[in-house]
Amino acid sequence: MIKAGENGNDRSVTQTVRAQLALRDLVLRGELNPGERVSELQMVERLGVSRTPVRSALIRLEEEGLLEAIPSGGFSVKTFSEKEVFEAIEIRGTLEGLAARLAAERGVSRAEIRNAANCLEAIDELMRRDTTDIDLSRYVELNAHFHEILVGMADSQALARQLERASALPFASPSALVPVQSRSPEMNYILSVAQDQHHCVLAAIERREGARAEAIMREHARIAHRNLERALTNQRDMDLVPGSVLIKRRIRA
Repeated sequence: MIKAGENGNDRSVTQTVRAQLALRDLVLRGELNPGERVSELQMVERLGVSRTPVRSALIRLEEEGLLEAIPSGGFSVKTFSEKEVFEAIEIRGTLEGLAARLAAERGVSRAEIRNAANCLEAIDELMRRDTTDIDLSRYVELNAHFHEILVGMADSQALARQLERASALPFASPSALVPVQSRSPEMNYILSVAQDQHHCVLAAIERREGARAEAIMREHARIAHRNLERALTNQRDMDLVPGSVLIKRRIRA
């Protein structure tokens, strides 16, 4: 039975989530320009919701790193240098490496190993079935799931929170740059290397090899670096990078 007031709370939560999603979409699609000031009142009018959910959305996007507070009040849309984007990916890889090491050193259950192995088997099957035209949307879904399982194995809420923050930047998440690979003649090779690293890190965790598990996941993030380097030299590829409108590219000769 729903108690009095619960419907109001549910509506408030729904409005807050809706405001967060809508505001994030405006930023990532470039409808709010990098560096543009974003005020609470402005977003109330634009999103069509009340001030409380808008305020929560603004604070949430600041926490995610997409907005930054400005001294005069309000927020501005953040811009990122190429160096900052590479660093964001490196930070995510470092944290995932720590998660793998903690999982290996603390030990994980057979059920957790089986769960991760099932996910990898699904990726293997996908890659075997579609050798010439891999379903990237399904791959991205399974890849994200495996990374989530890995973080869960570490059994650290503090680390999970930091990883959630690091991965909130759209170009730094584990699958963010996979679409760039779709235009590379080496796509299948790169996906095979990434999948082999998945299998190797799971084996290292199962064998309690913490240092090896950590090193594999840090190296795994380098695939994203490689995809980013490719995208930065080709506008068509850059258009596939989530949040690319926020990246200030340096002038190349």
